[in-house]
Amino acid sequence: MITKRIIPCLDVKNGRVVKGVNFEGISDVSSPIELARYYSENGADELVFYDITASFEGRALFTDILRQVAEQIFIPLTVGGGINSIEDFDRVLKCGADKVSVNSGAIRRPELIREAAQKYGDQCVVLSADVKRVNGEFHVFAKGGREDTGMEAISWIRQCVSMGAGEVVVNSIDTDGVKQGFDIDLLRPVCEAVKVPVIASGGAGSIRHFTELFHAIPDIDAGLAASIFHFGEVGITELKKELRANGITVRL
Repeated sequence: MITKRIIPCLDVKNGRVVKGVNFEGISDVSSPIELARYYSENGADELVFYDITASFEGRALFTDILRQVAEQIFIPLTVGGGINSIEDFDRVLKCGADKVSVNSGAIRRPELIREAAQKYGDQCVVLSADVKRVNGEFHVFAKGGREDTGMEAISWIRQCVSMGAGEVVVNSIDTDGVKQGFDIDLLRPVCEAVKVPVIASGGAGSIRHFTELFHAIPDIDAGLAASIFHFGEVGITELKKELRANGITVRL
């Protein structure tokens, strides 16, 4: 059985970790450098770092903070925000990222995924899909969840994987920060559509929600969360022990 991964997410704005609800109402949490060190030392399998306003503000990702975060950790690091070119991939990887997450940049120019996969390998290219229900359909959103592309999400994800995305993070805008559980109705068809690792993001509010996720969708590879870890509502070691007690394979 595949070992399930638990992944904290650092949403970074102006050099600080922030958190909101449904991608809105952003409030300050902590220093990304301090949090990164804490998670690396306390059981996280990987870490995700998003510069959440880079695409919306039309700028490159802040690399000074990223470099300091990378120096603090000994687990894989995925980085996203303002990734629009091969040069952006190169810059972020040189700052210490192991994988690069692309969202709005791929929406503007899907060929970026193919180019990056050919240069760095599929395992380096992560598609981050911000998805929300619109009139009964799953739509892909761009620019940090601000802009409805009108594209149907499952077919978009399938297309990106066929072009070389080696992993998919599915961010449910509907459940983000609500803490009522992961968006199973969205995640299940994504896992059925692609054969690469899928990471669930948005909605975790308790240990039970992770257990429900891995039992409901055995093929899903990882659960990602932010505020419940940042505010100490759930400890990663505690979470993993409970998952193992429920028959879910994790690294302790």
